[in-house]
Amino acid sequence: MLASLRSIVHEVNSARSLAEVLDIIVQQVREAMQAGVCSVYLFDDSDQRYVLMATQGLRPESVGKVRLAPREGLVGLVAAREEPLNLENADQHPSFAFFEETGERRFHSFLGAPIIHHRKVLGVLVLQQETQRRFHAEEEAFVVTVCAQLSGAIAHAEATGALRELAQRGRGRSRETAFSGIPSAPGIGIGRVVLATQEGNLGSVPERYSDDSSAELLRLQRALDAAKKDMRKLGRGLEAKLSSEELGLFEVYIRLLDDRALIGEVEQAITAGQTAQSGWASVMQRHVRTFRKMDDPYLRDRAADINDLGRRVLGYLQRDRRETVPLPRRIVLVGEELSAATLADIPVARLAGMVSVRGSSNSHMAIIGRALGIPTVMGAVDLPWPELDGHELIVDGFRGDVITQPSRAVRRTYVGRQREEKLLAQDLAKLSGHPCVTLDGQRLALWVNTGLRQESRLSQKVGAEAVGLYRTEIPFFARNSFPTEDEQVATYRQQLRDFAPRPVTMRTLDIGGDKALPYFPIEEANPFLGWRGIRISLDHPDIFLTQIRAMLRASVGLDNLRILLPMISNVPELEQALALIDRAYNELTAEEGYRLVPPKIGAMIEVPAAVYQVRDIGRRVDFLSVGTNDLTQYLLAVDRNNPRVASLYHTMHPAVLRALQTIREKASSVGCELSVCGELAGDPLGAVLLLGLGYTNLSMSASSLLRVKSMLSQVSQEEARALVKRAMRLSDAEQVRELFIRRLDRPQLTKLYRPLLNL
Repeated sequence: MLASLRSIVHEVNSARSLAEVLDIIVQQVREAMQAGVCSVYLFDDSDQRYVLMATQGLRPESVGKVRLAPREGLVGLVAAREEPLNLENADQHPSFAFFEETGERRFHSFLGAPIIHHRKVLGVLVLQQETQRRFHAEEEAFVVTVCAQLSGAIAHAEATGALRELAQRGRGRSRETAFSGIPSAPGIGIGRVVLATQEGNLGSVPERYSDDSSAELLRLQRALDAAKKDMRKLGRGLEAKLSSEELGLFEVYIRLLDDRALIGEVEQAITAGQTAQSGWASVMQRHVRTFRKMDDPYLRDRAADINDLGRRVLGYLQRDRRETVPLPRRIVLVGEELSAATLADIPVARLAGMVSVRGSSNSHMAIIGRALGIPTVMGAVDLPWPELDGHELIVDGFRGDVITQPSRAVRRTYVGRQREEKLLAQDLAKLSGHPCVTLDGQRLALWVNTGLRQESRLSQKVGAEAVGLYRTEIPFFARNSFPTEDEQVATYRQQLRDFAPRPVTMRTLDIGGDKALPYFPIEEANPFLGWRGIRISLDHPDIFLTQIRAMLRASVGLDNLRILLPMISNVPELEQALALIDRAYNELTAEEGYRLVPPKIGAMIEVPAAVYQVRDIGRRVDFLSVGTNDLTQYLLAVDRNNPRVASLYHTMHPAVLRALQTIREKASSVGCELSVCGELAGDPLGAVLLLGLGYTNLSMSASSLLRVKSMLSQVSQEEARALVKRAMRLSDAEQVRELFIRRLDRPQLTKLYRPLLNL
């Protein structure tokens, strides 16, 4: 059964559609269990019924027609109880419901198991046999395991609308679907999708159809000819290095590309209406799966050869399409995992939005999105991105929503929101030259978080007073190796000069967690609790000292450098870092003759252990900066990039509030300068909360600064303190947020924070 389970999981993961997933389940589970019937019933939200979606053993014509109310029949009973039901005389059970069209009267044994995902019952898997017997305990355990494996695929299908489509065949329905992701760069973007596909990835090719099969057949032939030419050229180039047997592999590839049976299957799919890409990918994937299931190890290994061949030809098909299909006027770039390289062929001026299935609000592309002012959503895990090429898409970078094929009414709503944001931006621009002062006269310092030149320009445009966080790792990402000391000096000097004489706080290299350099990969089972931040710097003093030397050299004559140390979790590592900074300073001044003003040194408070050592840390540094992003995820034990637990990530959680209060009180007791540089500072409601806690130095993205300044200028510190005092008595993050929304419900304020709320 374990072998059967592995086979089922592999087949499900490589299936191209929900219908194919269900067919695999009912066929293979029935075979593994040697049962008479295997059926899958899934819940259809539109009419609140459990629908027979797939079966092996019942009449095929009953699929889609048999529909049961939530507590109707044995299927409804399994769903209601949320546990397996194992009967030897199912037709004698009081809940048994007979449907003549299924032909199930002759089946007596019944085993039903619920398909549950994130506490929600999605459906029921049913096994039936003619003989009167209870299924064995190990058989029941196998079915429960299959359901657990199946639940993710079903949940994904529900989110993408594939489940609704399958459940409502032939019914009128809207194609508009909304998906949720992680809001990563604010704004509303409307445009047509251009896919940032991985070249040659057979699994990412959508099912596409064409009215011109002759043109598609011609594309296929061009791609086959190009691939054969490649094989011959490659083989000739390796003649002196490979044996005749190894060279024979290239001839095998060429013969496969000439194989009439294989190519005939693809041509048949194209003639039936599929595009060349779609037909080629579907046929090749089918052959790969066939070879992988073979018992003979030699034949099983040939699956890799077939897959490689498929990728090569697909690459030519994709290039052919890019050359013949023009880009839309307003582009929404969509992909499984976006990177800076995906922007190479896209005219940025026409880029209306970006959506990535993977990644977080701190991903490199999210930072680029914020820097360029492009609405961006990351982590849209359920988005059926291969199916969206050329479709109209709305990207809501405020709430993290992605709407596919929007209706006219929805589109009008979002166009209206675009206009409102434009008018608001014009109003906020008037604040850029003014200080941030509350209604009762409390002065606040609003600084910016930067990492790209574009962010620096925007920061100056909105009137930022200083840089509270310069992410030095960003320039490292744009390279193929570690930058030299001189290269780093040039980068840092530009940043320091842009803001001089205003302070620039440069955080030392903060990689690890979800930020791995392409040339310095870090593979860990639990990266957020692993090798990251200052831990890497101390383990590689060569990298750390080079960076510190570059920062110090870049500051000569400008004297506005501040150095910030990330991920400090204990005093000894702080002291080691300070010793290395002293060493670099002494080398440059005493040995190399540089005239330097000692920079202020700070430490980030983003680890729970540091919260309880604020006094010890604060006595050893000039300033402290609270990183609320990591602090929140560590306090709540929630990976903010994990969609399964993302709903548990709350920066207004009472535990976070109490930690922030403790940090502020302890920092004040030792007279240490304190600021906040996490995302909470850039949230208008969060900024009011921080004001109430006594924080008066906030650092945020440049795109958030004027919105926060407007918010803080229209409240008093006394009001903010009263709000925090009430919030401290609450026990739930949602209650805290609702308190702030309710108390700050004024027309001039709601327009500042409403678009940012994921309601």
